Parts: sequence; C-alpha cells; structure tokens
Amino acid sequence: MTDTIREQIMTVRSAGQCNMLDTTAVQRYAYDHEMYELVMFIEEDKRKYARFIMTGETQEDS
Repeated sequence: MTDTIREQIMTVRSAGQCNMLDTTAVQRYAYDHEMYELVMFIEEDKRKYARFIMTGETQEDS
C-alpha cells in the first residue's frame, strides 16, 4: 500500500460519508473525488484494504 492510497483512505474516512467496510460505497466516493488509486487498490486487493480498515496494519507492518 502506497502513502497515496493510505492518505486517500483517511480522506474518505474523515468525510464520514460511507461505511468503510462497504467497498462499493468507498469506491464510488473515491471515484467521485478523483481518488483513482484507491478505486483500483480496492478492486485489485480487497483483503489488504479490509486488513488496513480493521487493524490499521499493512502487510509491511507484520
């Protein structure tokens, strides 16, 4: 996970517009706000995204 993706996740979370576990809603919000890296990250690896949302850890942290 890149720093850009991490920042984009935090931006979506701070907005409080969607449940962070609802990946479709997160992708829609990210797309509407031109956060295309996050849209693609969720599409390509939902497990890494979910792990970060649930634990705050990336695989590099382990």
